[in-house]
Formats: sequence, C-alpha cells, structure tokens
Amino acid sequence: MTNTTEVGRRRGARALVRLLVAAVVVPLALVFTGLGAGTASADPYTRFTEDMVPAPGGVGEIKVRIWFANNGSNKAVYLLDGLRATDDVSGWEHETNAAWLADNGINVVMPVGGQSSFYADWYAPSNFNGQPYTYKWESFLTQNLPDHLTRYGIDRNSNAVVGLSMGGNAALILAAYHRDQFTFAGSLSGYLNLSAPGMREAIRLAMLDAGGYNSDAMWGPPWDPAWLRHDPFVAAPQLRGLPMWVSAASGLPGQYDNPDSLVGVYNTSNAMGLEALALAQNRAFQVRLATLGIDSAHFSFPARGTHTWGYWQDELWAMLPMMKASIGA
Repeated sequence: MTNTTEVGRRRGARALVRLLVAAVVVPLALVFTGLGAGTASADPYTRFTEDMVPAPGGVGEIKVRIWFANNGSNKAVYLLDGLRATDDVSGWEHETNAAWLADNGINVVMPVGGQSSFYADWYAPSNFNGQPYTYKWESFLTQNLPDHLTRYGIDRNSNAVVGLSMGGNAALILAAYHRDQFTFAGSLSGYLNLSAPGMREAIRLAMLDAGGYNSDAMWGPPWDPAWLRHDPFVAAPQLRGLPMWVSAASGLPGQYDNPDSLVGVYNTSNAMGLEALALAQNRAFQVRLATLGIDSAHFSFPARGTHTWGYWQDELWAMLPMMKASIGA
C-alpha cells in the first residue's frame, strides 16, 4: 500500500470511524476491459480546465476542476468528496483515475472543498472553528455550478451525481430534490439512515474531528426537521424511478488492504469498522426501497472491501454503463 493510499484512507474514513463505530457500538478498469486509465484514448488533461466559480454564503468562489468528454457530450457527472475533503483538489483526483471517465463520453466535474459540509445548505457559519462564511453547497451545486457549466455547452439537466461516504449521502439527497438536474445517482459506502439510533450524535462527533465543525450550524439540533430532510432513508419516496447505484462492501480486507506498518494496520482497522457500518445502513436502505416498491436501484455488495479509495474507484467504473444510459451520454 502506498503512502498516498494511507493518506486517502485517513481522509475518507478516520473521522467517521470513532464516531460511527462508537455511536452504534453497537481493478475495474479491471472488470470492464477497455475502461480505465490503462486503455484511455488520450490523456484527459488535454481537455481540462480549472475554474473559480462564484458561490453563495459569503464564500466568494469555489474551485471546480473539469475534464471535457472526448466525444463532445453535453452530459456530466458531478463527483462529491468525503468528510475530509481538502481545498487543493478533490479526493477523486488525489486517489483515483476518475478523470479518465472523460475518455468514455462523459464530462467529469469535481468541485473542490466542502470539508464536513454534507454538500448541504447550512443555517449559519460554524462557530466552533470560526468559519467566516456559511456553507451553501446545495445551492451552489444546483444553481451556480450548472449555470457556469452552460458556457461549455454542458446541459443543466439529465446529469449524474456520485459521491463516497459523506458524498454518497449527499448524492442521493441532491438527486431526490433536483430530479430534472440529476437523472442518475451513485452512493458509495454512504451512510443512508441518519435517523438510526446514535447516528446524529455520531455525525456530530465526526464533524468535530474533521475540522472542528459544529453540526448545529448545519441542520440545527438533532430534533430539527432538517435532519430528516437530508436523510436518504426518509427521502426514499422521492427517489422513485431514479436510476441509482448503491454500494458498500463487507468490511473484510481485500486487494487494496495491504498495511505494512502499525499506522497502516490502524487505518485498515478503522476502514473495516466504517465499511461494516456502511453495509448495515445500505442493507437497511435496500429494504426500505423494497417496501416502497422502488426497483430502480442497483445494489452492489462486494464480499471483500473496506472504506478505501481503491474499492470506490472500481465501483465508479462498474456503474459507468448504467450511468451513461441513464443520462443519455
């Protein structure tokens, strides 16, 4: 395992680990020959731009990195990061070959930043860490960003949104409330039942660990209705008919888990716990959709895999045919 992978695991998992485990206590390019960096038609960085896009909430601008489709498609996938999103580039770019999706007929859009944000519109700035602005990510992703992308001929409607962990939750919520904009959603190792016992307290602890953010500034105290509005389990009826790819692995170490140090062993253990919890929540979400008669989701539950970027990359490529068919790319 490379040092980069170790860093990526800590970014996407460490925060939610203690909190979620404590709260509950209680390659593809490998599967689809011809897809992936190794067989890409060209370097997508020859069709790349980085823009600073005006954003609401007092933040001023948000960095967005865009790879244009090799065939001139006007459809895009928005890729959402995990809890420890950094401000340089997205974890998807740090840790995966996701940019090469652009060599397969789809524009790749990676907004940068949003640590602990859940890509939501917050009530107020986080007072615990002196945040000088209010997160307004949902407004940005559904208004400012699609407006900006039209200058490149990218359609405002019928796009895809895919996220991992924190971003998996957000992807389903954004698609649930913005069905014209997103006609496909992918959630990888997302926590899809925020109303489960202990989950709201767990989220609070995770956000404190990942940047010192106060969840009261996000959706208010645990009894505030905003928590229900952002819970995919509760919002499930609004996902009826939406093509979805929902994935979580078993938590058992697999091909991307090869710790070669004590730190590596610690990170792998954390990633195992996080993924086991994600699997339980994804299974519950599967039952929830079944009880509602919603059959538009594809569920992927690999026998091995932890809360780690390599497995998310594999799932991203696995969903590509379904994604393209769903958005008309």
